[in-house]
Amino acid sequence: MKFVLVILVVLAGVWLWRRNRAEEARDEPPAPQAPMPPPAAQPPAEMVSCAHCGLHLPALDAVAGARGTYCSQDHLRQHEA
Repeated sequence: MKFVLVILVVLAGVWLWRRNRAEEARDEPPAPQAPMPPPAAQPPAEMVSCAHCGLHLPALDAVAGARGTYCSQDHLRQHEA
């Protein structure tokens, strides 16, 4: 008997919760959603390789030296020394 009572209380709670949610949904107008703009396409970055270790990296991040481009100041000093 207690089991049936617990089931009835749970079902009544679920019914009340769903009914309340349905009333709230009817009362509030749906918020207009602006369409998402497509992500801006960026051109691919020019890649260069380090003259010392061969690592490929974007040209904007490379260190320019007399004998080529390098991935860091350390490789520039080591290779051009």
